[in-house]
Amino acid sequence: MSLIIHQQPLSYAQRLENRCTDCIKLVVIHCTELPDLESARVWGEKQVYPQSQTGNCGHFYIDRDGRTEQWIPLNRVAHHVRGMNQLSIGIELVNIGRYPHWFQLPGLEGLAGHEDLDTGLQPSENDPAIMIRRKLDPGPCFPWSKFLDRILLNRVRFMDQ
Repeated sequence: MSLIIHQQPLSYAQRLENRCTDCIKLVVIHCTELPDLESARVWGEKQVYPQSQTGNCGHFYIDRDGRTEQWIPLNRVAHHVRGMNQLSIGIELVNIGRYPHWFQLPGLEGLAGHEDLDTGLQPSENDPAIMIRRKLDPGPCFPWSKFLDRILLNRVRFMDQ
């Protein structure tokens, strides 16, 4: 399966600074924090730098359905990350809002691993006389404390009744 990249240059793409592609050393992944690709395009077309009449943008945009568009040629410097534009390619992943409201789920209160919710026991396949937990994932090596320190949700655990 080959990747299809749809060429959709921004109106000011040819006004962006030229560069040789040999100087590209880094790919920077971003999220659009906008509800859809069309909104990202409107934002990308805004000319926020009066002198050059250019705006903030990435080179590639990947929509939630996998559609990939190239808005800026690789031999042009896109404005996507302060101080590193000359050396990098910007790839924007279409998101549906600004963190922590990415998914627009106002009732979301918690986070759980499968092991937190499915605590039932079942006979071991090796020895049916021994009862074991059915499912232990993401498992004992998952870094729950580090993960929970970085998000706004609490871990939820349910016990079998």
